Amino acid sequence: MKFLARLGFLSCGLLCAAVLAAADSQPARPNILWVVSEDNTANYVGAYGDPLARTPRIDALAREGILFTRAYAPAPVCAPTRSSIITGCYATSLGTQHMRGTQPLPAEVGFFPAYLRAAGYFTTNRAKTDYNTSSSPKAAWNENGASAHWRHRAPGQPFFAVFNFEDSHESRQHVRVPLITDPAKVRVPAYLPDTPTVRADLAQYYDNVSRADAAIGRVLDELAADGLAEDTIIFYYSDNGGTTPRSKRFLYENGTHIALVARFPKKYTHLAPAPAGSRSAELVNFVDLAPTVLSLAGLPAPAYFQGRAFAGPARAPGPGVTHMFRDRMDERYDLVRAVTDGRWRYLRNYLPHLPHGQHLDYLWKQASMVEWEAQYRAGKLNPAQRAFFESRAPEELYDCTADPDNVHNLAADPAHAATLVRLRAANRAHLLRVRDTGFMPEGMMTTLAAGGSPRAVARDDARYPLVHLLDLIDALQLSKAPAADLVAVARRDSLAVVRYWSVAATSGSPRAVDATALFKDPDPSVRVAAATAGLRGGTNPAAVAVLAGALASDQPFGARLAALNTLAFLPALPDAARPMVTQLAQTKDNADYLGRAANALLAP
Repeated sequence: MKFLARLGFLSCGLLCAAVLAAADSQPARPNILWVVSEDNTANYVGAYGDPLARTPRIDALAREGILFTRAYAPAPVCAPTRSSIITGCYATSLGTQHMRGTQPLPAEVGFFPAYLRAAGYFTTNRAKTDYNTSSSPKAAWNENGASAHWRHRAPGQPFFAVFNFEDSHESRQHVRVPLITDPAKVRVPAYLPDTPTVRADLAQYYDNVSRADAAIGRVLDELAADGLAEDTIIFYYSDNGGTTPRSKRFLYENGTHIALVARFPKKYTHLAPAPAGSRSAELVNFVDLAPTVLSLAGLPAPAYFQGRAFAGPARAPGPGVTHMFRDRMDERYDLVRAVTDGRWRYLRNYLPHLPHGQHLDYLWKQASMVEWEAQYRAGKLNPAQRAFFESRAPEELYDCTADPDNVHNLAADPAHAATLVRLRAANRAHLLRVRDTGFMPEGMMTTLAAGGSPRAVARDDARYPLVHLLDLIDALQLSKAPAADLVAVARRDSLAVVRYWSVAATSGSPRAVDATALFKDPDPSVRVAAATAGLRGGTNPAAVAVLAGALASDQPFGARLAALNTLAFLPALPDAARPMVTQLAQTKDNADYLGRAANALLAP
């Protein structure tokens, strides 16, 4: 119990007692091994049907185990996804959805491997954490680092071990290496131009996934060499979608439809959700991993989990839909939520004036991304290829069976109105169920949650009236003729978050209402949103002055970055903002995102 007492999030005595009692009553408990590849979509794994893929070790696991055909990452990028995995909660419910965020976890939420460790498991992580929170994972792991291994446990001690492989990571696409895959044989998605550069990047991606497969195989060989293969339940998954343009970071199929395989040895087949060698079409989300592992270990799940166990004695039926999110990706803001039932995919763009293709320093290190943008600027792309760089509709709807590249938006098609309404309602219900924190701009979130957690703010209707916010945004973006008095009332609201959305929901839209009155709002995020709206129509010195003021060092990180984002859409950097931008170009805080955004503005 002393160990449990040190875990700040395990404050419930009944749960602690249940964990220990379950551990004491267990027969031989299974070892659990996770082998994780980075940045690869399901359709680049041979077991999912791609004849060009070379993934023999993963394919062998699938033949011996269960292949999940409808598994999804909650976010199309690593850190917010890992935050969701390690807590068993959607990062959007915790305020940990922004890349390289530093929000702490609430006291009652922690890292799920600590439950296993408290119950006697030897827990190891090799070596990536990247949990997108300032909270420490120290209590979760017996060993965490490049040398972490199950081999260091006590004799007979069960283990939970994670091995993460970066061979297929996006960074491997930044430098061209000799290709093994023939570029002439790759399929170019409909949203990308068919050029030699694009084909070479796609071919290199196949090669990188193949290298990740070989690295996974080496760990599986170690398991077999130790005589543990028949005592260990093995999970393979990819942490998010692929690295080629418009996959990772974006809420389309190629960004979130991931590979997931689970192999159960004969002695633990009673814990499996399906027979060996089968394919499961039930929906799985990564928030399901934590409750599933605890179920396999015979441990109770904490009440705060938002996923469900899909294996073991606590297995629950699969849902009808599952959910995904996109917020700040590196130095660029966005707010998109997605829902899928496995066939239909619905995207709700809450900032539709922003294109998907905002310039991201890291993404633009890939040759095909640079070429894609160059072809857009040269006017060489067809409508499906140039849509990435243009403003969006508030809603998108795709038939992923007929349109796996998600290029034919059916949201306005009357023939699919019922599907649109169904998934729109499912999205809203989920936002309210998890109390999605994303409708607080990041700068405002930092202020509101000071000394606490965003989760506490999001559950307080007096400070965060989420129903009202969703109603307001939908009225301004989805109704045919939103009432002007609705905006006027919202502009006068006592809550900054309501005033923010009275502007942000229509920024860049013909429905926008002059926001000059909010240039002097007490909240910096509201001021930046108002200035952003004021600049959509052209030159506005007063709006530029607001943005320049928001760049000052005493302003919240989120407001400063949002101001830089707005300046990026101007034809040229205004002289009034140049001194502050030049200073920020030297910034090295929060993953250097302020510096990246500032340097992009200063580039010739």
